[in-house]
Amino acid sequence: MDPSPSAVPDEGPSPRALWRWFEAVHAVTYFAPECRERLAVTGLRGFWMGYFAGRAAPLGPVGPAVVSATFFNFHPSMVERSLPDAWDFAGPPSVLRARCEGAAAALRRIVPSVDRIAPPLVPLVDRVVAAADGSGRPLFSANRALDAGGDPVGALWQGCTSLREHRGDGHVATLVARGLDGCEALVAFAASEGAPADLFRANRGWSAEEWGKARDRLEGRGLFDGDRLSRAGSELRDDIERTTDRLAGAPWAALDGDEYRELSAGLRQVARAVTGRGVIPFPNPIGLPDPGPASGPADRAG
Repeated sequence: MDPSPSAVPDEGPSPRALWRWFEAVHAVTYFAPECRERLAVTGLRGFWMGYFAGRAAPLGPVGPAVVSATFFNFHPSMVERSLPDAWDFAGPPSVLRARCEGAAAALRRIVPSVDRIAPPLVPLVDRVVAAADGSGRPLFSANRALDAGGDPVGALWQGCTSLREHRGDGHVATLVARGLDGCEALVAFAASEGAPADLFRANRGWSAEEWGKARDRLEGRGLFDGDRLSRAGSELRDDIERTTDRLAGAPWAALDGDEYRELSAGLRQVARAVTGRGVIPFPNPIGLPDPGPASGPADRAG
């Protein structure tokens, strides 16, 4: 399938807008209390063990090296504090079940009408997910292979999660192809968006010294000028975002114009409810802007 911007219908939201909406639906898994509580019931200890085990569980009982590589921008020592120990407390099947059930429970609380909204959207999301190319996309492919069960709300969340990881895998591939490592990508993101650097640094386990060295490496490549991205740095960031959008837009060609607009409107409705209820803080360490009128970057910091 041609991964060009024309794969998205002309009359409808852009891939960037779609990302803001399905990312917000997905992100209840990190911020809603129902999700944290269900992961804790499995035996997982603390937020970060739940995070790494929950997000990695579609891959099976993998170790920290695999997770560091696929999640991309976490300090390896931060991952090592949770994995592989997490699998001694709870196996991937129980973690996956808790993750999906917790997300569905959170969405039902946050969006009282979600049981009406979800059923017609699930077949559309499933078609987009099925049409996506899984080549070189481990987190997406592992999520797509999961059986979401018979609950439409859980299935909608799982579909949004698959789309989120599809976009994220493509974004990571683009960052690597442009020569950025995980810490450098975070430094560039914080600078380009005026975001609080300490939020990303602390939540991804990098020390102040490591953060400074990453910034120095970017400056040595001519990508920083003082405390901000240079013109070359800004052009690189723009190129990365355009490429991410182009790669993410391809599978949406599986829908016709009416279906595309129906799905995007439904995702927007659920996402607006999630953000409107204050479930997701702004700013946040996943790099998600409020999915309202304002546009935002496509970075995968989650």
